[in-house]
Amino acid sequence: MTAGTPPVIELAAVEKTYRTGTQALAPVDLAVRRGEFLTLLGPSGCGKTTLLHLMAGLIAPTAGTVRWWGGPFDATGGEGRRLAMVFQSPTLMPWARIDANVRLPLDLANAPRGAADDDVKSALERVGLSDVARHFPRELSGGMQMRAAIARALVIAPELLLMDEPFGALDDFLRQRLDDELLSLWIDRGFTVVFVTHSIMEAVFLSTRVAVMAARPGRVIAEIAVDEPYPRTDAFRLSPNFAAQCQRLSALVAEASSKMHV
Repeated sequence: MTAGTPPVIELAAVEKTYRTGTQALAPVDLAVRRGEFLTLLGPSGCGKTTLLHLMAGLIAPTAGTVRWWGGPFDATGGEGRRLAMVFQSPTLMPWARIDANVRLPLDLANAPRGAADDDVKSALERVGLSDVARHFPRELSGGMQMRAAIARALVIAPELLLMDEPFGALDDFLRQRLDDELLSLWIDRGFTVVFVTHSIMEAVFLSTRVAVMAARPGRVIAEIAVDEPYPRTDAFRLSPNFAAQCQRLSALVAEASSKMHV
């Protein structure tokens, strides 16, 4: 982020209490800089998804402010200020073919069909699904369905991509492969990512910075920069630096778990 440029997202003293009286988030102060890969890491129930939903504008804070590119949520959606979200499950329409699923955000925006089809083709190429564009979701593996969900997010060319444990239900081998592919897309496109995971190893491999959260209520207890250049490969996963970063974050997550009020 260059000097004088506002963060992509800035949360100031943000709290969230649900109607049940449950305080999901204590005051959180967090800034997401342009082009970084920020991961939210912590035990179950620490408010990672709640925080991501606040960033997506899906819910409103009980207290505090969230600003996108220095302004309110209404400022998003325009050139240079587009955001997209990938959920824990692919959430594809089972009755629609993959290309129609990917085109959905463009259809909702009333984009011209010809240009939209070109954008869909490009998005599917980026995630390696060109050959299954006319398939139905049920004909694809879990990993391919998640790729389709990522293509649907990428089709609007977002500057901010929010991802809520997108690979959590996949086996470790496929998860690592999709982590590699996600980093390639991030490096190629230069967008900003906020990523939620329970996996310490995934957080270390992907991130420029990791925010460790504890509960209850949810709060950020540490922010750790991952000092490793990109591109990152399997050699990094086997390196002493990777092991050291994992050990450091493991200790912080253990501390976060011990601070949970049960």
